[in-house]
Amino acid sequence: MANIHDMARELAAGIRNSDEYREYIAAKEKAAQNPELADALNDFQEKQFDLQRKQLSGEQLGPELMTQMRELSQILMKDPLAAEYIQAEVRFTLMVNDIYTILGEAVKSE
Repeated sequence: MANIHDMARELAAGIRNSDEYREYIAAKEKAAQNPELADALNDFQEKQFDLQRKQLSGEQLGPELMTQMRELSQILMKDPLAAEYIQAEVRFTLMVNDIYTILGEAVKSE
């Protein structure tokens, strides 16, 4: 059997060579060329992370916060470059989450 570290390096290479990763990086680089868009996307991501942190800590989320996030998302999605970036990021994140799930199942105690 192959060394587990070698297998991890193969997985990392597979991720870097995946369509999801390459499309995400390309969209990220395009978005970075527009400073206003890059700032808006960074702001949106910070708010998403804050929202997720609050959810994980069990904090009650008010409907106004959810409405604000939905409206911000809708505004960003009207920009084709922002939409491309967000969609690529979602696809990449889903792939990574699937990998975490598979790894989690491998080490789950009986």
